[in-house]
Amino acid sequence: MTDPNAIQPSELDQLPDRDPEETAEWQASLDAVTKAAGPHRAAYLMRRTLERAEGAGIALPKLLETDYVNSIPTSAEPAVPGDEAMEQRITAWNRWNAAAMVTRGSKYGVGGHIATFASAAWLYETGFNHFFKGKEADGSGDQLYIQGHASPGIYARAFLDGRLNEEQLDNFRREAGGNGLPSYPHPRRLPWLWEFPTVSMGLGPLSAIYQARFNRYLTNRNIKDTSASHVWAFLGDGEMDEPESTAALALAAREELDNLTFVINCNLQRLDGPVRANFKIVQELEAQFRGAGWNVVKTLWGTAWDELFQLDTTGALVRRLRQVPDAQIQTYQTRDAAYIRQDFFGGDPALVEMAKLLSDDKILECFHLSRGGHESRKVFAAYKAAVEHKGAPTVILAQTVKGHTLGEGFASKNANHQMKKLSVDEFKNMRDLLELPIKDSDFVDGVVPYGHPGADSPEVRYLQERRAALGGPAPARRVHPVAPLPAPAEKAFASFDKGSGSQNVATTMAFVRLVKDLVRDKETGKRWVPIVPDEARTFGMESLFPSLGIYSPKGQTYEPVDRDQLMYYKEAKNGQILNEGITEAGSMADFIAASTSYATHGEAMIPFYIFYSMFGWQRTADQMWQLGDQLGRGFLVGATAGRTTLTGEGLQHADGHSPVIAATNPAALSYDPAFAYEVATIVKEGLRRMYGEAAPGEDQNVFYYLTVYNEPMPQPAKPSVQGIDEGIVKGLYRFNTAESAGITPPANAPRIQLLGSGTAIHWALKAQALLAEEWGVAADVWSATSWSELRRDALEADEALLRGEERVPFVRQALQGADGPVLAVSDYMRQVPDQIAQWVEQDWSSLGADGFGLSDTREAARRHFGVDAESIVVAALAQLAGRGEVQATAVKEAREKYGL
Repeated sequence: MTDPNAIQPSELDQLPDRDPEETAEWQASLDAVTKAAGPHRAAYLMRRTLERAEGAGIALPKLLETDYVNSIPTSAEPAVPGDEAMEQRITAWNRWNAAAMVTRGSKYGVGGHIATFASAAWLYETGFNHFFKGKEADGSGDQLYIQGHASPGIYARAFLDGRLNEEQLDNFRREAGGNGLPSYPHPRRLPWLWEFPTVSMGLGPLSAIYQARFNRYLTNRNIKDTSASHVWAFLGDGEMDEPESTAALALAAREELDNLTFVINCNLQRLDGPVRANFKIVQELEAQFRGAGWNVVKTLWGTAWDELFQLDTTGALVRRLRQVPDAQIQTYQTRDAAYIRQDFFGGDPALVEMAKLLSDDKILECFHLSRGGHESRKVFAAYKAAVEHKGAPTVILAQTVKGHTLGEGFASKNANHQMKKLSVDEFKNMRDLLELPIKDSDFVDGVVPYGHPGADSPEVRYLQERRAALGGPAPARRVHPVAPLPAPAEKAFASFDKGSGSQNVATTMAFVRLVKDLVRDKETGKRWVPIVPDEARTFGMESLFPSLGIYSPKGQTYEPVDRDQLMYYKEAKNGQILNEGITEAGSMADFIAASTSYATHGEAMIPFYIFYSMFGWQRTADQMWQLGDQLGRGFLVGATAGRTTLTGEGLQHADGHSPVIAATNPAALSYDPAFAYEVATIVKEGLRRMYGEAAPGEDQNVFYYLTVYNEPMPQPAKPSVQGIDEGIVKGLYRFNTAESAGITPPANAPRIQLLGSGTAIHWALKAQALLAEEWGVAADVWSATSWSELRRDALEADEALLRGEERVPFVRQALQGADGPVLAVSDYMRQVPDQIAQWVEQDWSSLGADGFGLSDTREAARRHFGVDAESIVVAALAQLAGRGEVQATAVKEAREKYGL
């Protein structure tokens, strides 16, 4: 009878077996071990053999999971330099003050999180004392992505260090008074402390990967040597559910980013309960990271477990640890020794015998307290292994207890993420556990006191000496005093003023041509960082490939298939273009790293990220908020913009709303330019504002969003109109009048003002001619380069009025004296132009592309949405008829004439 477990020939790979007899001997040995010692021993030997093969560099599939034990055995742990007892006291003070700060703030109902830092305290303290390099260290120091919910602990340490005072701690989450602390890491709210905003969850790990990658980019391009900088990302195991958390793991491994370490606090809990109630999150993450090519270090158990592992001569303990689901591990944390003896040890005879050798206190010490993430020796060993590992990024999976040291009411409780305070009795128990010199009398009127050993205490001196040795305080954000970048030569911008003549040029191509000139600038050209998500050819950027090169840390190890062509695909180690493949999230993370390089590295870089406008704000708006929060600077370019411009692609590609989303971001300056000279003027102004000499009171920490189109049209010369540059920058100017357009309307003809943005201005110009030639109506055409900037200015005017200052919004100034009603049109939903309606004194109406897009020709799509020239004519006549300036029958006649 055939053995069902035997490997059948059909299951073998196609490699020939050159020595079947030797193969059979190996298989027989495995069978013999299985029969004599059992399948667990056979599995153990196989795992160890695979590990030995992997360590020897033998090409085998990676072992994705290891046993549920520490990667670094106790015997291999290095001694921790410094004074461990002193660090224990510092950590105790930090634990206390973090809990006190949130508890004291709870009376205001502002919330806060206690349990996360309680579990992660040693993960941070070990790094601050021994690993995290400050801004005065070599290069730019380290970059720290702090887990957002652990911020109270970081504030507590800054308080101990003298960087924060009691008043600031008492104003945690109460910033309106001007001396408060933001809830989470927010560079815009506390810019001297926080470098990176890490809430929303998932954006921290993604950004950390691309920050580490951008550090290498700066080095390889000889902008700045960042080889001494290390990126540390502190994450929660629940946070790893976010798709962004693991989206770029393969990139980090592929580019061998050994300047990057993830520290995942595996306290087995997320906001509502266990992360993997019926499974094991550590094992899942280990397999995921190993499979992606990362070095994995597991730091799970504390030294109290050493005795148990020494007693495990049969492997029964390791097997049981691998079997128990996370939710049950959490339950052990809250149960007595009798329960643990029965449930954990009671099902295996070998474990029953082991348990007989263990006291109740020993069992409780192991299952209640002893976790690898709570011991400086274990954490130090993991960190040292991470920074010394070469050729791959490292992830440290550190097991902890959520709410550790906060008492039985907190530790491992499902609700502890939402628990905001401890009682006085719980604080006193915590004080005794941490051995802090805080007296009962210090609790005045039931208010928990902050604790501080004194500015000249041994604890503070030790803390400050360790930070001085590592390059200064951390975390910290520094904006280095760098000179403004010189303005590029005027020639690059002025070349667009004369227009394109008879040549049809899309504004996308105009932008690309402008950038091609700007990157040639001797002073600032090298600082441009072109970013594109695998659509460079769509946007006409392939001409930049051979001149700038596509960044690759490996260079180009192959001969490109198009090497004999002028615009061949060129990769280079010092390449300037970041071509990210099909990942808008990765491209945005690139942009954020480049746009904040002026602060992170003291090197101002000028990123521009060009993308399908539909897939920018809609898909990655959370990162664009992160960009604003991190005070990033640069140009976002939404190409193939508009709802009717991208023919044939249909509703999934038809952007009718990105300016609406952009308008919600206070840091975004959103523009919808119609002509090439407008694009040039806006970019020139953006370079001045973000990188040049800012005007007094002008915020440089902004970014620009430009929508550009793939519709080739004749580009007109820049009109000789007084104040046109101001109008372009502020959002509105009169492009022409009926008379300046060469149209001679009848005397006393009714007049209307047509406002158009982007490609819609061409429909307005055609409508202008139709209105004059066929209906005797004079129309002036205005280019609305930015509806949202007009609105921003009007809102500021309203705010000034509340302060008693008289100020007229720019849109009202621009339209002052313009005869007739206003009709606004864009290739976006009507909500876009309607942003400014309340500040326009004239009668207002608008047209837009509301609803879903559709696949068809541009003309058919515009007729469908009622925004084409003929639809504008009918709408204009209807508006004038309502005012009694044209006959009502004209509207019906026009509708029939144009087939509407």
